[in-house]
Amino acid sequence: MVAAGMLKSSPLIDTVAATSVGIVDDRALLDLAYEEDARAEVDMNVVMTGTGHFVEIQATAEGRPFSGSEMQDLLALAAAGIRRLTDEQRAVLPVKFSARAR
Repeated sequence: MVAAGMLKSSPLIDTVAATSVGIVDDRALLDLAYEEDARAEVDMNVVMTGTGHFVEIQATAEGRPFSGSEMQDLLALAAAGIRRLTDEQRAVLPVKFSARAR
């Protein structure tokens, strides 16, 4: 729309990406497959912007309660996966985003 003159500049300010993480057989896993998700003791979905801000965090103790330390480990694992997704998005999108990492 910018190229067609309909917009002066892109309204996009940042990328957004999501992933799942969980604890399966007492191991933290990134991007759970269906079979892993069905067996997960803890299941978490995380959505973040490309600048590292959280959009959504949803976690459920499917098979057992989880500790604050486990939650922090899962969030760190999700953030690492989302950074990789963000890098891929920025590599293929011809858009300059206005948001800055903090």
